[in-house]
Order: sequence, then C-alpha cells, then structure tokens
Amino acid sequence: MDDTSTDRFGTETFEASRNRLASLAYRLLGSATDAEDTVQDAFLHWQAANRRLIKVPEAWLTKVVTNLCLDRLRSAQSRRERTAGAWLPEPLLDGDPMLGPADTFEQRESVSLAMLILLERLSPLERAVYLLREAFSYSHAEIAEILDINESASQQHLHRARHRITAARRSGEVNPASARRIVEEFLAAVSSGRTEELVMLLTDDATAISDGAGLTEKLLRYDTPERIAAIARAGFKPTPAKRRLAGGTPAVYYAPVNGAPAMLFVLGDRVVGAVTFDIADGKIATVRGIAAPARLIRLTEAWRRHKPDTPLIAQW
Repeated sequence: MDDTSTDRFGTETFEASRNRLASLAYRLLGSATDAEDTVQDAFLHWQAANRRLIKVPEAWLTKVVTNLCLDRLRSAQSRRERTAGAWLPEPLLDGDPMLGPADTFEQRESVSLAMLILLERLSPLERAVYLLREAFSYSHAEIAEILDINESASQQHLHRARHRITAARRSGEVNPASARRIVEEFLAAVSSGRTEELVMLLTDDATAISDGAGLTEKLLRYDTPERIAAIARAGFKPTPAKRRLAGGTPAVYYAPVNGAPAMLFVLGDRVVGAVTFDIADGKIATVRGIAAPARLIRLTEAWRRHKPDTPLIAQW
C-alpha cells in the first residue's frame, strides 16, 4: 500500500500540526522566518521517516521541531547574532496563527515581545522546558522524552527558568482599552512636542530600543524618561529624509502586536515600521522601534489580510 494512501502516512497529518509546530518554533526562536524554515525542515524529516513505526505523530513531530530549534539556538551563527546587540524578536500581528494557543495567561505571556527577550537569558534547554511546560502543558515525563533528559533534570530546568523570569518580569496583563488610551496619549504628546507630558507617561526606569531600521549593527538603547522623550520627539517628527527612507508618506494605525499595544506605520499595504509598548502600572515601561524590513515581512503579510480601524494619523 502506498504510504500516502491514508491520512496517517500522508501529508495531512503533518499539515494538521503545522500551526502548532510553528507556534512552538516561534516561541523558541523569536523569529517567524526561522520558525517557518524549522517547520519545513521537520516536514523533510517526516517525509524521510518510516512513519509506520511512529506511534504518536504529534509527539514525534514536537520532538523533531524542538530539537531542530535547539540546534539553531546553539549554532555559532545564532550565538553571534544574539550577543552582538542587534537581535530583536520578529513582531507578529495579533490573530496570526503562529502566535498559537492563547487560552491562558501563561500562553499569552509566552509570546509577548517582552517574554521572548526574557527567554534570551535562559539556556536553550531551560527555554525549551519552560515553554513546553508553561505554554504547551506537557508533563515532565513528556518533556524528558522530547529532550532526551530525565524527569528530575526537566524539573530542575523549569525551576531555574521560572526563578530567572520571575525576577525580571514586570506586571501582568493590561486592559486593552487602557493600553490603547496610553498609546494615543503618547502619540498626541510626541506629535505636539510636549516632552513634559511624554515624561509623565513613562515609568522611572523606562527603556527605549530601536533597530535603527536595520541601518546600524547594534540596537540603539535609551534610558531615563527625559532621554526617551527627547529621542521619541525627534524620531516621530516627519522629515523628507524619513519619508524617502519609508518610500512615501505612511499612515499610522493602532494594532495589537504579540498581545501588546503597538503603532504600525503603513505605506499602501506594506508595514514599514512598528512601535510596540510594554505597559506597567499604567505607564509605558518599554518602547521598541522596529523598522528593519526583514523583521516586518510576516507582519506585512498579516496586515494585508487585516481590516484596520481608522488610522490614528492618515498621513505622517
């Protein structure tokens, strides 16, 4: 009998798991592009395997994807990229299937940009154990099988990961209406040049991070509310040079990204920039500016299927 004659031995089984596998890979890698490549590599493994010996396809595929991701994280190229100061997670528009399950707070938090950055502080194994347990609810016995470790080691990795994340974690979820109001106040203040009001919107230990539209080798980082307000005012002020870089005059929309409030700069049907916000205690704790084209590919694809609200600014 032909291997592809039944669902179990054809591509249908793999395709039924594709979104779940992609959401796991994205959480582990922080890159939609790398996640897609990893899932495709897993498909090649699936095609090459003697699938009649695979008792539980979902478990087999989860193990393959997880270990492919760990190989990527441990690679020399990945270590260089992530320690060179130029790494930021790839933002995804809310509703993207790659964001995966969002039924619990842990699942929603695990895909936030803040958490994806926090996960960088963990070893690859700690990261895998934490995500498999917290975001996908695997038991320690299942995690041990996936990672080829014992249950005790899985428990220890989870304990260390939770300790590190808890120590660095900010406050929990923010009411969507409140988050949008804060972002609109930020935009109003930065557009008018009222830097004093900007400062009042920021936490005392606020941080701003920019990828410099991919034109710099390292991320640009700014601390102190006063410094951030000055940089934000200068950065949001439209100039002919900025419009040339964007390719025209974009509109500015509000849209949740990775579960957090964000402003998207959209030119036609293309996202040319994203500014995301972490909110803590009713104020802005982190501002991230992402404009490197390679980080906005999937966000643009999702935006083209999105029905946006009225823009915050029709022409920036």
